[in-house]
Amino acid sequence: MTNASRPVSLITGAATGVGRACAIGLARQGHDVVINYSRSEAEAKQTAEDASSLGAKTMLAKCDVSVDTDVRKMIAEIRSEFGRLDCLINNAATTEFVEHSDLETLTEPMWDRILGVNVKGPFFVTRAAAELLAEGDGGSVVNVSSVAGITGSGSSIAYCASKGGLNTMTKSFARSLAPKIRVNAVCPGPIDSRWIREGNPNWDLEAMVADYPLPKPSQPEDIADAVLFFATGTNLTTGQLLPVDGGQTIR
Repeated sequence: MTNASRPVSLITGAATGVGRACAIGLARQGHDVVINYSRSEAEAKQTAEDASSLGAKTMLAKCDVSVDTDVRKMIAEIRSEFGRLDCLINNAATTEFVEHSDLETLTEPMWDRILGVNVKGPFFVTRAAAELLAEGDGGSVVNVSSVAGITGSGSSIAYCASKGGLNTMTKSFARSLAPKIRVNAVCPGPIDSRWIREGNPNWDLEAMVADYPLPKPSQPEDIADAVLFFATGTNLTTGQLLPVDGGQTIR
C-alpha cells in the first residue's frame, strides 16, 4: 500500500547505467521510485527488485519518452498510483556513433530519433509532470545531459547538438517553472557503462581520459551522486549545469 508521506521520484531510462544508479540511490534515501524504460524490461525489473529490497515501493513504466501521448499516460498512472511526484530525473537518451567528419552517414532518421529522445523527451516528460510536481512542497527536475553539449565533442554531431539543446532548455525551464520547481542538469564526461562499451567497442575509455586532471572514466554512481545532490541535497539551486567529467572541460 502506498505511503503518502514518502517522496516519489520518476527516473526515465532507469533500467541500466546512470538511471539505475539514481533509482537505487533515491530508494536508499527513502523515496518510492517509478522506473521508466523503453526496451530493457528484464533489467528494469531487476532495478525495481533491488530498489524494493531497500524499502521502496516501485512502479515499472514502459514508455518511449519521445511519444507525448504515452508520456502523459505514464504521468496519469503515477498520479493514480502515488498521488504525488517530488523528483523527476530525465535520464533517457540515445545516440549514434558517427565520426564528426563523416557528414553523410548522419542521416535524417538518426537526427529525428536523437532529437526526439534527447530533447523532445525531457520536454514532454517535464511538461506532463509539472502540475504534479508543483502540487507538493517544491519539486525538482534534474536533466542528465553531457559535456558534449558544452564542448561539441562526442559520439556524433547530432548527439552534441541534442545535449546543447537540453542544457539551454534546463535554463528555460528553471525560469518558467520557478518558484515551485527547481530545474538543473548534470553533464557527465565519459562513463564506464554499457552505453560506450557496447555502443562503440573501438573506443578506448582509458586512453580517452588519460590527459584529464582526474584521469579515469566515471562510474554510473559518480553521476548519480551529482544528480541526487540537485534532486534532494539543495533548496536554492536552479538553472545550473554541473560537469562531472574528471576535469575534461578545464584542460
